[in-house]
Amino acid sequence: MADRVHPADSPRPSTSSVASDSKPPSLSAAAEKPSPAPGTYVIQIPKDQVYRVPPPENAYHFDRYTRRKHRRSRSRCCCCLCWLLALIVILVVLLGIAAAVFYFVVHPKSSNYSIDSIAIRGLNLTASSTSAISPNFDVAVRADNPNKKIGIYYLTGSSVRIYFSDEKLSDGVLPDFFQPEKNITVFRSSVRGSGVNLSNKATNAMIDSQNRHAVPFKVEIRAPIKLKIGSVKSWKIRVKVFCDVTVDQLSAAAKIVSKNCDYSVKLW
Repeated sequence: MADRVHPADSPRPSTSSVASDSKPPSLSAAAEKPSPAPGTYVIQIPKDQVYRVPPPENAYHFDRYTRRKHRRSRSRCCCCLCWLLALIVILVVLLGIAAAVFYFVVHPKSSNYSIDSIAIRGLNLTASSTSAISPNFDVAVRADNPNKKIGIYYLTGSSVRIYFSDEKLSDGVLPDFFQPEKNITVFRSSVRGSGVNLSNKATNAMIDSQNRHAVPFKVEIRAPIKLKIGSVKSWKIRVKVFCDVTVDQLSAAAKIVSKNCDYSVKLW
């Protein structure tokens, strides 16, 4: 009689082989891919769903956000402008205070200039004279410094020019010197011209003026100066003096009939 095999006695497949055979291919492939780190999510969006502009349902939120950014940038610009204006106002106020203190402490006064005398040589003209002339003027300039706390340095680079009827006759310079406080200084300058050719109109006008004992000249003085306040020297300042001087004759013994001087100051 043949032996019967009981189902319990028949060989059973191993659990591991059954489990491996029962796994679908997709799950096994997914298990082989590395899993993302905890807290990291990878989202894949189809290319046709990526918007370069906000979708219609988000347009309102996008517009509101951009307006908020513009408002912030405007507020920053306004804040910077306010700070700049405040700084300018503060500087102007400080400069005003410094100028007021300087004025009340130093109490500056303007200098006065005039022509004390003028001697003339080389202007012996006749109606038929056509040759060039070489006039020479010895000019005495009076400078009055009325300030109690300001001295004046007269520097190199000055010029003295004399005109008749807007035609230049001669050139010269002023001497370099220091004028102390509360001081009146008369300095002389030799103003010479060479090879001057006057027009017929100017020659006839000068002869006519000499016959009337009233010959008008214009004296123009330009001088760079520095102010001395205590032990402090200022920057270079330029002074311009313009004088209308009328003499009675064209000689070394000429006397001033009338004079009028004005001046201006260029601080920079």
